[in-house]
Amino acid sequence: MRLGLMGGTFDPIHYGHLVIAEVARVEFGLERVLWIPSGDPPHKPGQVHTPKEDRYAMVLLATAANPWFEVSRIELERPGRTYTFDTLQTLRGAYPEAELFFITGADAILEILTWRRHEEVVQLCEFIAATRPGYDLRRMATMLPAGYRARIHTLEAPCVDISSTLIRSRLEAGEPVRYLLPEEVETYVRKRGLYGAPAWRAETAHAK
Repeated sequence: MRLGLMGGTFDPIHYGHLVIAEVARVEFGLERVLWIPSGDPPHKPGQVHTPKEDRYAMVLLATAANPWFEVSRIELERPGRTYTFDTLQTLRGAYPEAELFFITGADAILEILTWRRHEEVVQLCEFIAATRPGYDLRRMATMLPAGYRARIHTLEAPCVDISSTLIRSRLEAGEPVRYLLPEEVETYVRKRGLYGAPAWRAETAHAK
């Protein structure tokens, strides 16, 4: 089995995440994509995250319609910091015959030498590094060892210039976020009052 792994804080999940996961699934023949919301990511020290159960619920809502997507609680239930190495080691034990493909952004891959036990990480899985059209791939050639680059596949996904930071800022400012993230996720955000989002000003507009 070829199993895709889509990790992240997903705070909140948005269409950019979903597009990358689906394009990777099709182009690399992945039989399933396992979404892994992070618990306490070490690469974002001091950053306050939305409670993990809310982030998990939003990922469930966003991925429910895709039969090839599944959501895992593996990092949410692990105490302490959540490291990619620990997650991959656990999944390797759970899926001993699977080919594991970790899906992430090209910029994140450039930081792999700072990851905990990165020498072992690159042996546990292969990587799918999502890039935007025009991204300078020469950076990988100059910043990563050849053995690492051999385990990295690049994926040019449709340009969806959306970020969780942008969505949080717009919600806090009372600006619209429709079509940036799934409607079910926006509804959840507003019902839970996440990101300082005000309630819809005109409920009747949504009833039409």
